[in-house]
Parts: sequence; C-alpha cells; structure tokens
Amino acid sequence: MREYLLLLPLIFIFHDMEEIAGFGWFFTKNPWLFDRFPKVMNTYKGFTHMGFTLAVYEEFIPFFGVSLLAYYFQCNILYGLWLGIFLSLIGHFFIHIGHTIYIRKYIPCFITSVISLPISVLVICKCIPLMELKAVTVICTVIGIALMIANFKVAHGIMHYVNRRLNSNLTV
Repeated sequence: MREYLLLLPLIFIFHDMEEIAGFGWFFTKNPWLFDRFPKVMNTYKGFTHMGFTLAVYEEFIPFFGVSLLAYYFQCNILYGLWLGIFLSLIGHFFIHIGHTIYIRKYIPCFITSVISLPISVLVICKCIPLMELKAVTVICTVIGIALMIANFKVAHGIMHYVNRRLNSNLTV
C-alpha cells in the first residue's frame, strides 16, 4: 500500500500544472465563455495567476499532507481519508472532461485529466484490496470526500480574495 500513497500528490501536481500554465491564456483567448456560461465562469471573473496559483497550492496541502501521514502512520483512518481525497480527484477529472465535451473546445486541464484518470482508477483498484475495509475506513472515505468539497470552496475563496485585492490595486 505504501508504494501507492505518494502517487496522489504527484498526480495532483501533474494535473494542476496544466491548469496553472493554461487557464490565464485560455480565458484571454475565449472571453465569450463568460457570456455563454456566466454561472460557471463567474468563478473566474477577475482571474489572476497569483490568485489561481495560491488556490492550487492551498488545495495541494491536504493531498500531500494526508498522503504523507498515511505513508508514515499506516492506519485505517488515514487510508480512508486518502481514498476519499483520491476519489475526489477522480471526480475532478470527470468534471473537466465533461466541461470540455460540453463546450466542444479544449480546456487546459483536459489532457492531464484524460491521462490521469485511468492511472488513478488503476491505483485505486490496486489499493482497495490492500485496505481493511472496516466501517471506520468507509466513514473516513466519506469524510475525505466531504473535506475536499469544503476545501475546494476554501481554495476558491482564497482565489477570489487575492483576485479582488490584485484587481483593486490595478485600478487605483
């Protein structure tokens, strides 16, 4: 099991580097998205690289932290949290793939989502038989998913805060 635990933050880094590198360019080249999909795109209104990068960094903390803790302190609680976080990342890949299909245009995150999805599913399939699937593991998996949903909202809050600060400094 230990040999798989640190793949979670590595896959996250691989995927999110494409987002960091490409989102600014993508939004600049496709301003029509803000009019066509205002509900989704309001999240990226006033986009800055610094705001987005800080949000990605904040999201990385639980990916790396839980993986590292599970690597050194093998227990069902940490394995369950790790599994929940990994399942959240897999869900994230499906969302990106779905967005790309829906708007019929490449989105910077699509390629690494397509590459990372089968690898991630394989890792999960290898790990589940190695885990003791007790009630505590299942509960912690659900908690891990819930924590990542909450963490996603925190990361976006950080991004919006930084974006507002940076954009208000530009207009002064």
